Amino acid sequence: MPHRKNIYFSYKQTTELEQIVQPISSLLQANGFHIVTDTKDAHIIASIGGDNAFLQATRKTGFRDDCLYIGINTDQLGFYTDFTTENAEQMIHAVQNAEVEVRKYPIIEVSIDGEKPFYCLNECSIRSNVIKTFVIDVFIDDIAFETFRGDGMIVSTPTGSTAYNKSVRGAIVDPLLPSMQISEIASLNNNEYRTLGTSFLLSSQRTLTLKVVQDGNDHPIIGVDNEAISIRHAEQLTIKLADKHIKVLKLKNNSFWHRVQRKFL
Repeated sequence: MPHRKNIYFSYKQTTELEQIVQPISSLLQANGFHIVTDTKDAHIIASIGGDNAFLQATRKTGFRDDCLYIGINTDQLGFYTDFTTENAEQMIHAVQNAEVEVRKYPIIEVSIDGEKPFYCLNECSIRSNVIKTFVIDVFIDDIAFETFRGDGMIVSTPTGSTAYNKSVRGAIVDPLLPSMQISEIASLNNNEYRTLGTSFLLSSQRTLTLKVVQDGNDHPIIGVDNEAISIRHAEQLTIKLADKHIKVLKLKNNSFWHRVQRKFL
């Protein structure tokens, strides 16, 4: 990256984080990098914080596919954060000595009732907003696949498969597989309603449509990564893998499966 050294820092504006960012900023400037205050000028967008901070950084900067994202944690390493604020010198050394690589992560495109789409790096979830189950007709492409009744459904990317999705017994998916995983939240299976009863994967060529059956519980909560969308009424979600991705700067010796091993084994 000899000519792409404009860095934008994304972090919560607190006194504590300001004190952490300042020495990192000075160190980067001393090594030929330029700190910018407008994301449009950035070649690199660095999030300061954990994985949630990284998700916020990608969302607030519009999931840019023309720059690099890098995660710098204030604590332990995460799935998106290969560096910590305490090893900034190691991070610069890794960048300057080609000990890093760029990995492409797929993102999900979601459109609600045909409106302008939004994007997710981890997952999109749809859940009942009251203590009552609701019904969703599930379509894969143009095929009426199943009718779901339960608390909700999660559609995750491979990198999101280790978060919310795993908690409902979904599979962990290799990020090299451009796919999305659909998982149920507390489904009811009886003579009236029957679902697959397990998570399943769809390829990048498929489109998933979730139609909320209007039975009086038609104001579901729709979550995108770590935020809830403020939509009062939703009838149909159309979900697919986006035709773009984000590029993340990662250590060569810290693969996705290294992180899975470190977190769960």
